[in-house]
Amino acid sequence: MKYDTAIALEGAAPAPGDIAREESGTERRIVGMLIRKLMPFLALIYVVAYIDRTVVGFAKLHMNAAVGLSDAAYGLGAGLFFIGYFLCEVPSNLALERFGARVWFARILATWGVITMAMALTQGPMSFYALRFLLGAAEAGLYPGILYFLTKWFPLRHRARIIGLLVLAQPLSGIITGPLAGWVLSTHGVLGMSNWQTLFVVSGLPAVLLALPTLRVLPESPAQARWLAPADRAWIERELEQDRAAYALKSHGNPLAALKDKRVLLLALLFLPFPLAIYGLSLWLPTIIKGFGVTDSTTGLLSAVPYLFAVIGLCIVPRHSDIKRERYWHIAAVTSFGAVMLAASAWAGSVQLQFAFICFAAFALYSIQPVVWALPGQFLTGASAAVGIATINSIGNLGGYFGPTGVGVIKDRTGSLAAGLYFLAATLIVAVVVTFVVRAVLDRPRAQ
Repeated sequence: MKYDTAIALEGAAPAPGDIAREESGTERRIVGMLIRKLMPFLALIYVVAYIDRTVVGFAKLHMNAAVGLSDAAYGLGAGLFFIGYFLCEVPSNLALERFGARVWFARILATWGVITMAMALTQGPMSFYALRFLLGAAEAGLYPGILYFLTKWFPLRHRARIIGLLVLAQPLSGIITGPLAGWVLSTHGVLGMSNWQTLFVVSGLPAVLLALPTLRVLPESPAQARWLAPADRAWIERELEQDRAAYALKSHGNPLAALKDKRVLLLALLFLPFPLAIYGLSLWLPTIIKGFGVTDSTTGLLSAVPYLFAVIGLCIVPRHSDIKRERYWHIAAVTSFGAVMLAASAWAGSVQLQFAFICFAAFALYSIQPVVWALPGQFLTGASAAVGIATINSIGNLGGYFGPTGVGVIKDRTGSLAAGLYFLAATLIVAVVVTFVVRAVLDRPRAQ
């Protein structure tokens, strides 16, 4: 019996034949092999990317005084990354479709690694702004490119879990970055560089070194994967074709038509509060923890703890969404929980309570993203998916500009980060409301 993805995602119970097919040994074997062969390397690339975009939060602890940056200037520069990201995201994914994943991912790695190391040359606000903007432009296309790449390999019903494995790279990078940055900042630097300059060089070098392995390791598609048997390739294509049929998916002749699709723009609006809250929190997290009155090395160690909670969330929430075959109530419930925890962290009267609430907020903010990213596959495929996913990600990641910038401005005006945390919490409430608008729009074709 053909598996009806449209019904399954709405939480309807499948027929017994569907369950048997879904749990077949062939499916478990092939999906498991795809996970083992693709996900560790893709996650490694994304870990390095996330380190490079967020390590500035630790460098700030010494860089601001060294080059003359105010909190507002830091917030603006930290956010300018996402302006460059926004402007170059769609062109980058179109280039990926033309040149292939291996070549384009390698190009992205090499350029963003060099620019991260060049951050050590920051002399003042203007050079800081320019380098952060260029870093965003260089990295643009990586995350949506990986999401698009995964649509060529995994059936739709597995994608929340698969994207969850990828998004694990975000908190894992935080677990790595905190202790590493704390250790580097506790030194006096190397080769005549200060500690914050050394931190940028150490962070950027792995991306450059990964460029060549990327060219050699990643296959472009199942057809080029030598480790797949012909029968396995046929199974993947058959499953992807059934997904396309279930949602009447069509790849438009002009992929840029996805830019005018109201569903794409609506999903971008839904996604925007998550980068806003995540980067608004993560890029100021070292400052928050440093305010507890601890050393640089302790700041680094403590900053890893919220990301441990995020890892736990990513192991639970996307998988639960796939098992229950439901997206919207998961998004609404977990996002509401995240909003409450952020507001509670601003309200808390002790550093212990504030830190605990931040940890629970991280659990929510990171764990729900894969569930959101499972939604575009309901109506995008082919080159249109490359453009649509890039559009959602680029517009949504403008939140990464508004979050750190907004918190910086609020802190400059109030002298406290508490109001900034309330601001982040309020944006998540907007996401809860938009979730049900998205549900009404995406479900409409199936209701007719």
